[in-house]
Amino acid sequence: MAAPARNLVNLKDVHKGYGSRSVLRGVTLGVAEGERIGIVGRNGDGKSTLLQLIAGVEEPDEGQVTRTGGVTLDMVGQGDELDPAKTIRAELVGGRADHEWAGDARFRSVLDGLLGGVAISRFPQGLDTLIGPLSGGERRRIALAKLLLDSPDLLLLDEPTNHLDVEGVDWLARHLAARRGTMVVITHDRWFLDAVCTATWEVADGSVHQYEGGYAAYVLARAERDRQAAAREDRRAQLVRKELAWLRRGPPARTSKPKFRIEAANALIADEPPARDGVELLRFASARLGDKVLDAEEVSLAYGDKHLLRGATWRLGPGDRVALVGVNGSGKTSLVKLLSGELQPTSGRVTRGATVRLAHLSQDSAEIPGHLRVIEALEEVRGRTTTSDGQDLTAGMLAERFGFRGEKGRTLVRDLSGGERRRLQLMRLLMTEPNVLLLDEPTNDLDIDTLTALEDLLDGWPGTLVVVSHDRYFVERVCDNVYALATNGHVRHLPGGIDQYVEQRRLAAEGSPAAATGTSGKPARSAPPGAVVKAARKEVARLERALEKLQARESALHADMAAAATEHERLRALQGDLTALLAEREELEAAWIEQAELLEG
Repeated sequence: MAAPARNLVNLKDVHKGYGSRSVLRGVTLGVAEGERIGIVGRNGDGKSTLLQLIAGVEEPDEGQVTRTGGVTLDMVGQGDELDPAKTIRAELVGGRADHEWAGDARFRSVLDGLLGGVAISRFPQGLDTLIGPLSGGERRRIALAKLLLDSPDLLLLDEPTNHLDVEGVDWLARHLAARRGTMVVITHDRWFLDAVCTATWEVADGSVHQYEGGYAAYVLARAERDRQAAAREDRRAQLVRKELAWLRRGPPARTSKPKFRIEAANALIADEPPARDGVELLRFASARLGDKVLDAEEVSLAYGDKHLLRGATWRLGPGDRVALVGVNGSGKTSLVKLLSGELQPTSGRVTRGATVRLAHLSQDSAEIPGHLRVIEALEEVRGRTTTSDGQDLTAGMLAERFGFRGEKGRTLVRDLSGGERRRLQLMRLLMTEPNVLLLDEPTNDLDIDTLTALEDLLDGWPGTLVVVSHDRYFVERVCDNVYALATNGHVRHLPGGIDQYVEQRRLAAEGSPAAATGTSGKPARSAPPGAVVKAARKEVARLERALEKLQARESALHADMAAAATEHERLRALQGDLTALLAEREELEAAWIEQAELLEG
């Protein structure tokens, strides 16, 4: 029998607060050797504080944090500690000769995955590029590369996927999953959690709840925990109603005699929890869209000698829900700004429908004045709004429904966390009741509760949606189609979604010319004859119907697994059914992509 893994870090009865606000209360846990732990929770609940306690950056107010002797650890926070006066070479290579690091397979792997290969093709002067002028995303890549090359026993990462493009996130997930060692990571990227983590910690209400597995397992376990909590609250509510009914019966004098009854009822009333603290986004009414929404025709865009778009054509109709992917710096944000009218093309034209009411959430959204309170910031946009079900709400009522309850609604904007500000910006944007939404990296700084609520909002939102995001889970959840901004400056449809995009990028990196310009990396072929096209179209329809049925079966299986969360044998059997179903779905999706390529050919 194998010996249990030793703990590299232990927290015992740890308390931590800031001013009058308690963040962590009585937390006891350990980081076992070989674990890959994902930390989730709402913004401001203490995720970064917990990571900093593990790292030794913060000290507890009470309790103990102990680390095993000889264990090396390092952390990349949401900022970085790179020296702006140094070059990339000085930070990553140090005094090693070129032939030493260039011959190191591990070194080359990290350079390939994060920095564009040994030539450091992402940067103008390669290894000799000065760090100071680089963007936050470029600095993040260098900081991650440095950490992975140092290879400490314990990796501590705070939102490592921020500023990475889709293929960067994919490489990092594969690298960390294959790496020997221990890791604790804070991330809102649910695809990344499932791909990398063996355990999930949820920070909530001063405590840390521990779950086995990645995001999917965490959701199932939390659903069971919430179900049990709901059952307890139902019993509590019944007791409250019983006590209050008893107090109302009989003469008024009764309320002063049996004091123990009154105290019992008051205790129950006082302990009644507020409504569940999930962020609830509203379904805003939208104006009707005509047949024409956004058309970019033969559009080119250049900054000096750098050409981002070359004769690109992209047409978006009413109700289209699309994602735009591409490497960092390929021009995704610029294309979105062309659609919104914030930029003008070098050549070509962008036309918008007469009824379009467009809203754009950019990465650098206008700062909300810090002296305003949350409710005042909402009233600055609109005092009242109407939900899709016709309910008229004031700014104060809106604030409560978006999670800014009670005194939180009177918080000064300058005192909000980054995620809370982002939530407020998004809420102000949606209050304008747009029918076209352009969202550029909307998931940055948002916690998982907020992301889930935003997805729920978008499920019922009837307008046209364009999303630029590195968050695969979010893209697959809210978008029907994926487009890539290709290296030739054109926009290409990807029927296979982000998986197809990542595979193409891998083939391109391996030197396959078909992958760089085509859709599948297969040899070019002439257009298929009409009979073949007709048969392919029929097969695509059949496969789509089969996939819809599988989706329904998968949803039913997940519901059964949530109900059987405490029945281990039943859960194991259901997990086997789910594995078989997912394998069948993968086969059907592969067949669908093959037939779709015939139609595109």
